[in-house]
Amino acid sequence: MKKKNILKGVLFVGIGASIYGMLATFVKMAYHDGYTTSEVTTSQFLLGLIGLLILNFIQTITSKQKLSSPNSKELKMLMIAGTSLGCTSLFYYIAVQYINVSIAIVLLMQSVWFSVVVESIIAKKLPNARKVVSVIIVLVGTILATNLINMDIELDWHGIFWGLMAAASYTMTMFTSNTLATHLPVFRKSIIMLCGGAVVVIAFLFFAQIGPMYFGELRSLYLNFTENTEHIHSFNYSIFWTYGFVLALFGTIIPPILFNIGFPNAGLGLGSIVSSLELPVSVTMAFVLLGEKVLLVQWVGIILILFAIVLMNLPAKKELKGVEVA
Repeated sequence: MKKKNILKGVLFVGIGASIYGMLATFVKMAYHDGYTTSEVTTSQFLLGLIGLLILNFIQTITSKQKLSSPNSKELKMLMIAGTSLGCTSLFYYIAVQYINVSIAIVLLMQSVWFSVVVESIIAKKLPNARKVVSVIIVLVGTILATNLINMDIELDWHGIFWGLMAAASYTMTMFTSNTLATHLPVFRKSIIMLCGGAVVVIAFLFFAQIGPMYFGELRSLYLNFTENTEHIHSFNYSIFWTYGFVLALFGTIIPPILFNIGFPNAGLGLGSIVSSLELPVSVTMAFVLLGEKVLLVQWVGIILILFAIVLMNLPAKKELKGVEVA
């Protein structure tokens, strides 16, 4: 029975990571069709929210037992935590505007060593030797995966900055989602966090697209950040029925559900290893659908990053002995 649960967990996490890995490719395709970052993120979060509300309603009326509800403190904390969810999507999609999807996903995976740093700060304890080695391997892999050695691929510093910001925000999302209100049903917890993310996304929509059309002061403020005024126009509602549904399904509905089912069965260590499938899937999708150039040295870097993730999450000898004794 235990083996069956682990297999189920690995399968669910693997499928969830693979689906999430496809997301950036669809975002890039939406950009090619003239949609803005604001339109992409707004459609993803609003349709995702509607989808989860429907699923939560079905779960509520079909459940044989009363489902847990958050108290006011948990509601507030989950909303705040959800803002990091909104920031992750926003920063990641902005990065994709400036750099290739294959580079953006590598930058997002820097959350692997960001999490080690955060964990050490929270625990007030230096990481063990294996984690330090893993971090070094991730950094070497990143240099190769982004091709900084040969520079055959041009890297825009804007893309690098927003990619690293996405990684930092993603790290925060992982920590908060694994520690806050773990007793809540998956749909209810996801809905609250999505509401927090939606606040960030809608605020960005107003600041970067809608607001500057009507308020001169806001337009002047916006132009301090960029000279590009192409994004300042009325909202293109066609995003909802062209890319919005796919983005919501692949970004905010299916992966969180699969992760929440899979991680408890697979365990955090094994689940983290399997979830790294997101990296090769994302790069492969960008190569196949977008025709992005991915060199051999970049694949070597990606393999190194995957190896570091496996190394970081392998159980220690003490843990293995404990399992054998049990």
